[in-house]
Amino acid sequence: MTLRHLPLHDGWTLTADGPVPVDLPAGGLPATVPGCVHTDLLAAGLIDDPYLDDNETRLGWTGRTDWTYRTTFDWTPDGHDHAALCFDGLDTVATVLLNGTEVGRTANQHRSYRFPVRPLLREGANTLVVRFTAPYSYAEELRERLGDRPGAYAEPYAFIRKMACNFGWDWGPTLVTSGIWRPVALETWSGPRIASVRLLPDLDGAGVPRLTAELELDHDGLAPLSGEVAVAGEAAAFTTTGDEHRVTVTLSVPRAEVWWPHSHGAQPLYEVTVRAGDDVRTLRTGFRSVALDEDAFRIAVNGEDVFVRGVNWIPEDCFPTRVTRERLSARLDQAVAAGVNLVRVWGGGLYESDDFYALCDEKGLLVWQDFPFACAAYPEEQPLWDEVAAEARENVVRLAPHPSLVLWCGNNENLEGHADWGWREELGERTWGHGYYHELLPSIVSEADPTRPYWPGSPYSGTEDLHPQDPAHGTIHVWDVWNRADYRAYADRVPRFVAEFGFQGPPAYATLRRAVSGPLTPDAPLLAHHQKAEDGNAKLLRGLGDHLPLPGDDFDDWHWLTQLNQARAVAFGIRHFRSHTPYCMGTIVWQLNDCWPVVSWAAVDGDGRRKPLWYALREVYADRLIVIRDDAAHLVNDAPEPWTGALRLTRHALDGTALATHTETVTVAPRGVTRVPLPPSVAAPADPAAELLTARLGTTRTTGFFDEDTRLALEPPRYDVTVTEHPDGAGPPAYRVEVTARTLLKDLSLFPDRLDPAAVADRMLVTLLPGETTVFMITGARLPDPDALGARPVLRCVNDTVAKE
Repeated sequence: MTLRHLPLHDGWTLTADGPVPVDLPAGGLPATVPGCVHTDLLAAGLIDDPYLDDNETRLGWTGRTDWTYRTTFDWTPDGHDHAALCFDGLDTVATVLLNGTEVGRTANQHRSYRFPVRPLLREGANTLVVRFTAPYSYAEELRERLGDRPGAYAEPYAFIRKMACNFGWDWGPTLVTSGIWRPVALETWSGPRIASVRLLPDLDGAGVPRLTAELELDHDGLAPLSGEVAVAGEAAAFTTTGDEHRVTVTLSVPRAEVWWPHSHGAQPLYEVTVRAGDDVRTLRTGFRSVALDEDAFRIAVNGEDVFVRGVNWIPEDCFPTRVTRERLSARLDQAVAAGVNLVRVWGGGLYESDDFYALCDEKGLLVWQDFPFACAAYPEEQPLWDEVAAEARENVVRLAPHPSLVLWCGNNENLEGHADWGWREELGERTWGHGYYHELLPSIVSEADPTRPYWPGSPYSGTEDLHPQDPAHGTIHVWDVWNRADYRAYADRVPRFVAEFGFQGPPAYATLRRAVSGPLTPDAPLLAHHQKAEDGNAKLLRGLGDHLPLPGDDFDDWHWLTQLNQARAVAFGIRHFRSHTPYCMGTIVWQLNDCWPVVSWAAVDGDGRRKPLWYALREVYADRLIVIRDDAAHLVNDAPEPWTGALRLTRHALDGTALATHTETVTVAPRGVTRVPLPPSVAAPADPAAELLTARLGTTRTTGFFDEDTRLALEPPRYDVTVTEHPDGAGPPAYRVEVTARTLLKDLSLFPDRLDPAAVADRMLVTLLPGETTVFMITGARLPDPDALGARPVLRCVNDTVAKE
């Protein structure tokens, strides 16, 4: 077989099919494919950047407009018998015409489409048109026909198979897109063709790598067709008989090594070559087994239980075509650097790009994949049922080769919504998604990907007989903290697995400064537009509780204290949950990333800058952690070697004086937790406001205080700072900032982006006893005044907000 692949990405124009509030060129606006309406309008200067100020509010018309994309391409007969227009992704409701003839209709962003067009091709110029119906028009018409369904937001996202968060979320703008969002090409060929390949890598009962490959073949059936599947020095041949169009091959791959998450081992990957006749496909995979203890919700890889140190992943941009492989790699590198070993692709977004999963394979990041359902009752009537079935089959097959993918999950919070959010009374007898989560999706996964577990939704307790949020079974989401309760309430429960929990904080200063014009004040209206959570700014202040003082009207204090409180809240929860290993076997923080500049739960903001939360995650997601709770030190060792040494516990006065010390030799088993009771001499302070406790084992130290910061007798911060420039011939210099404490300094942090948006600090949240020294390295930018690194508001600590002169 000879295949000709002609990309069709050039010469597109965009027109609106109706009046719009911008002046479009008479011949159409030049359009970029892949892309979307918003990015084309933005590139032409016809709309303001929706990520800045409140520009988003003036763009609602885009999602209520019908749009037409049009291009011409030249074609010369090439002797092939077949031709197809191949769309990897259309967003969303589209009619495709070639030379004036309709070749197909679409209504699903989550699918690809292939339309046969050989009889319609003309020698010379050919006209290709894609007409998009406004997403709101389609979804609202279907809602009217099927009857409304309850959801978290008054938007019709449950009635269209499209990225739900396009319609706005409590961290995202409402920017409802249309466009050709993934590549499009014309393919022509003759002879047999491999229509699809389903690869299932796993281990056999003896732990030997094994590959099952199912090929769907497109051929005339007039003659036998031979081929083979080869990987890692092994090959298996096949020959079709008669009109056979599906072939399954299984081969043992004893020379392949097993794939592990980065927290447990290496990530060997292997090229798989699939041939049928003259058609050859090349894929990549890795070999590992996955098992799920459903009651405990304990994930095992290659027979070894994995404590999940996870983060939730949302779409990286409201306009996904702007997300490059390099950008994905940088974001996932930030996850790995923070100790994360699992990324949950959340159900209000997308099945991510091939690059995303390939990068997770390479970096050793496990992937939990939600099917795209979130926070709403979803109708099961046609045409939605068949669309869901088609998208699920396609994506299960597409993602099956990736060893990083370890779990399919039916939805986000819809089972809880039905149980707790008043949906039953509102729904009556109308469908709400039960058939998807308990029938359709598990049957597709069982058939197309039996190597991985399926879970109906999160939160879910493993059976419909239990409440979805039963902490003793399955997964829970914890949202009373942030919405109502103080973060100390994390310690009131011991769940088996926490799949969502988090706390808000603002993005980096440089990110806010780029996104918000005018003065930055806590009550600035334009800043408020970048806070999408209900009552969000008030919750930020209430969340300070008695931990930290209220900042008043001082923006710098507001920014510092709310960022710090976010980091502390999430770290407190993770410390508590990890100390209960192995009863609790996972935490997935909401969330790793943002899609735009916003006050949110993210650890990395919409401009890719690390918030203090990221630095806190790096500490509490480290292999080894000391947790002080309930008059004991809990030594958490999630490493493959024992953790041994002298545990030194010291009660100090705030001036650093050692008041009592206890040392004992300990051994913590690999992947284990050891509880060491605190002797009364170090556990009981004489004055809680004037004392602290340190616990050290090897290079790991934790510092605990006996009272809240607002009641501690902290002195005003006094320290010595030395800034030294280190030349770097390949780029801007690095700056070494050495800080020596003359008083106790709590949560010392540097924010160099206040001096240059490109500057980055290597660490934050460092607590120093008097006389101790730490070093920060600042990279990424040439600073006009390096000495400013040693002064407020760049250098901050808790003392400068709570200490009394």
